[in-house]
Parts: sequence; C-alpha cells; structure tokens
Amino acid sequence: MDLNWLRDFECLARTLSFTRAADERNITQSAFSRRIKALESWVGLPLVNRATYPVQLTDSGENFLPIAKASISQLSEARQLIRDADRGDSRFIRFSVLHTISVNFLASRIEGLQQQIPDLRTRVVSDSLNTCCELLVEGAVDIMLCYYHHAISPMIDETAFERKDLMVDRLIPVAAAGPAQAGGWNLDCRDGPPIPYLAYERSSFLGMVVENTVDRKPLHAETIYVDSLVEAIKRRLLAGSGFAWMPISAVSTELAEGQMVAIGSDEWAANLTISAFSDPSSFDNTARELWDFL
Repeated sequence: MDLNWLRDFECLARTLSFTRAADERNITQSAFSRRIKALESWVGLPLVNRATYPVQLTDSGENFLPIAKASISQLSEARQLIRDADRGDSRFIRFSVLHTISVNFLASRIEGLQQQIPDLRTRVVSDSLNTCCELLVEGAVDIMLCYYHHAISPMIDETAFERKDLMVDRLIPVAAAGPAQAGGWNLDCRDGPPIPYLAYERSSFLGMVVENTVDRKPLHAETIYVDSLVEAIKRRLLAGSGFAWMPISAVSTELAEGQMVAIGSDEWAANLTISAFSDPSSFDNTARELWDFL
C-alpha cells in the first residue's frame, strides 16, 4: 500500500475525471491510471467504473471511499502529532498557503495578529494549491489560505470546511514600464507585433482563472515563458521580458513606484478573493481567537 494511492483515489472520486485528477496530482494520466489499478489490485475489487462518462465509483468504491479518507486523515494527523511532540511546539497553529499569499498577505497579517494574541505561535507551509488542499483535508494543517474564484471549482469539499473571505484582490495585466512604453504594449490595441506573454501553467489556479475569464477574448500576444509561480513570473516582468497577469497585492509597490504599469483596460482584469478554509470545530481557544480575528 502506498499512501499516494489513497490520495489519488480521493481525488478521482471528487473530480470523476482521470485527466483532471492526474493534473491535480501533478503526474501523467498513464501513471495516475496505473496507481488506481494498483490500489484496486490491493483491495481486490474494481473501485471505478471506467465504462461511464464521467467515470463513476463502483459500489465497492463508494464503500471504500470513507475508509480511504479516514486513513489519510488519521495517518497525517498522527504524523503531525508525533512531529509536534518531538519539537515541543504542539501549540503552533498550522497554515498551508499559496506562495504569493504567504509573501504578500499572510506574513504582515500574522504580525498584526500577534499584537492582539500574544500567545500566538504559527507555522506556515507555502506550497501549490493542490498540496495546500491535501494538507487541510488530511488534517495536517489547521487553516488553508488560497485564492477563490467563482468560475473555478474548488479542490476541496466545501461542505466539510468553513470558508472565510478575507479580502478582494484583482488580477490585472502588467509589464515593466520602460519596455511597455517603448513597445507600445496595450492589450486593447491589435496593431504592431504580438506582445511577449509570460503565462501561468494552465493547471495552476491563476492559470485556470486567466483561461476561464480574461483570456477568452482575442489576445494579441505570443507566449514566451510558462511558470506556475507568481514570484518567478514577477522576476521576468521586472527584467522587461514581457507582460503577465498579476494579483495587485503582488505588484502594488512596483505599480506605486512606476516600475510597472497596467497594459489593458478593466475588461482584461478579474477579481480574486483571498479566502481561508478550516474546520473550527477542532480548534482550541487560541486557534478560535485567531480565526475570529483573521
């Protein structure tokens, strides 16, 4: 038994798509299929009916799903408790957070919260959306912070967690001021050569937001670079390599100082919400106080 097989199965049960589940798990579809078959071999019965579209769980799969979820949660929680006991920091409140939210929002927010809650101790894991969701579902963290957008299906079961919307961010197309002015870069204008485009991986959350909202209009641009990390794309932006969609919270200083400029009208922008997810029923007093102040 490999714990990843259980995680794969839970993901497939939620998405009912081998393609989407493989994307979320960051492996090829063929490798994902092999792992599901390996789990079925271990159980000794088919768990998935592949003859339907979308795929459906068999009766055995439906019966096994709550066992798989409980096993993932219990093993992850036991691992974390053992680690906390060894480090003597069981009172730490644990966060999983998208990289850019950790850098541009949570760090300063925690600093302010520590003025209100002197006993507050936090541990932050900054990672991809897929990993952040896994850590929350498995019980390895207390609170997850991520971007939320109405057009993108959540990667967790919202009925199992409480969601708190913290602030509205805005995703806008920006570029370094010098190259943008010299090249006349403007998404509202289709004259001249295509604008160099620094894109997000389509499987990343911001990549899905761009693809499902602002990028649906004809885009006079040429993709020259693809990455899933906002901070990596921001480095290329500052170097003048092209334009990209950026959360305003990630480039507010550069916009205020004139290092970067927006290169399109509001039609090319999209609202994002920074949201927190948790199960407050498991909180102690300090965690509950933090959740109320967050």
